[in-house]
Amino acid sequence: MSMTPPDDLNYERFRALGLRLDMSRGKPAPEQLDLSQALFDAAASTDFRARDGFDCRNYGLGAGLPEARELGAELLGVSAAQVVAAGNSSLELMHDAFVFALLHGVPSGEEGAKGAKGAEGTPWRAQGEIAFLCPAPGYDRHFAICEALGVRMIAVPMNDDGPDIDAIEALVRDDASIKGMWCVPHYSNPTGATYADDIVRRLAAMPAAAPDFRLFWDDAYRFHHLTDTPHAPHDMIAACAAAGHADRVLMFASLSKVTYAGGGLAWLAASPRNVAWWLRHTGVRSIGPDKLNQLRHVRFVRDRATLDALMARHRALLAPKFDAVDAVFRARLAGVPEVSWNAPQGGYFISLYAPPGCARRTVELAAEAGLVLTPAGAAFPYGVDPQDRHLRIAPSFPSLDEVRLAAHGIALSLLRAIEEQGRRAA
Repeated sequence: MSMTPPDDLNYERFRALGLRLDMSRGKPAPEQLDLSQALFDAAASTDFRARDGFDCRNYGLGAGLPEARELGAELLGVSAAQVVAAGNSSLELMHDAFVFALLHGVPSGEEGAKGAKGAEGTPWRAQGEIAFLCPAPGYDRHFAICEALGVRMIAVPMNDDGPDIDAIEALVRDDASIKGMWCVPHYSNPTGATYADDIVRRLAAMPAAAPDFRLFWDDAYRFHHLTDTPHAPHDMIAACAAAGHADRVLMFASLSKVTYAGGGLAWLAASPRNVAWWLRHTGVRSIGPDKLNQLRHVRFVRDRATLDALMARHRALLAPKFDAVDAVFRARLAGVPEVSWNAPQGGYFISLYAPPGCARRTVELAAEAGLVLTPAGAAFPYGVDPQDRHLRIAPSFPSLDEVRLAAHGIALSLLRAIEEQGRRAA
């Protein structure tokens, strides 16, 4: 089947093509995974010893291989003592941190249950109903963790320079039931926003009624630039320490979309007290991470320069797909009232905004035409977009020709939804 759309393509003709294209998740394409083939080849290697002779096939090293912690420290801009090299998914680390806080509490400035200043305070679940701030549009899997664990979600607006900091400061100042906030500071999922320096500073310094307040700093797209002028990363750990809130932030990052999705290397970076807290509880559920995978990644990624070169190859594959979506949207949607979209400088998603009341119908029409999109509302707590406007587009997995054709289908589905709405209003 030709991937070149005819000049007279409309929604009916697009649907008649009988396509089956998935634009719903930010999955790396096979060509991106091929960039890390050396990791797969190295799996058969008999060289299983770390630099100090440690046998990586065995138990131990709950905080990870020292060289894996050092690699994380170089990539995240912190000291190795503040880094834990863990499994292959930062989402797992976030989930575990949330569960540990619910069951055991976190280090805080109040008198802990053991009577020591800064010891673990009251478990979150023992403090009545608790809440988490959720910038929206935001990451659906963050919201799924809250919902699964029975934590009330409070949506805060997401702007082009980060979350609405005025609203956040007002909410946390007097409400001790608000225990934390989800943050994707670089090329946010799904809006592509990067937090402004002033917002980072204010998040680090703001007074919070809860002494055990935590920022879950999900730096998933720290390395994922789509241009030659990347945003400089924020040093949130230093910012919190300078503001007198050294324990406020838990930073999470991984190589899941750098090497293998779900098979990379994940890190937690935090204050020394938070690291000790983390190791105390993970030591109960595990006798150490997969150090063979850590060893392979250390030898493959090696340092920041090597990672940057690898990410440039990812960018060469990804950027044309984002450009193709933007070009199609410009051709078909420019000037349509109340329709807009972003051109992100990094990350894995494009946010398309429909007129109010049209997003859900657009997804339905796209599905009828063979396009799988992220469900409308998924980027909001409880799956409810109050205006039914937002659509998350994930161009990474299909081929470039498929992405271009799918973009036409999305635009045509949106235009049909707008047309239907107009007929109903008439």
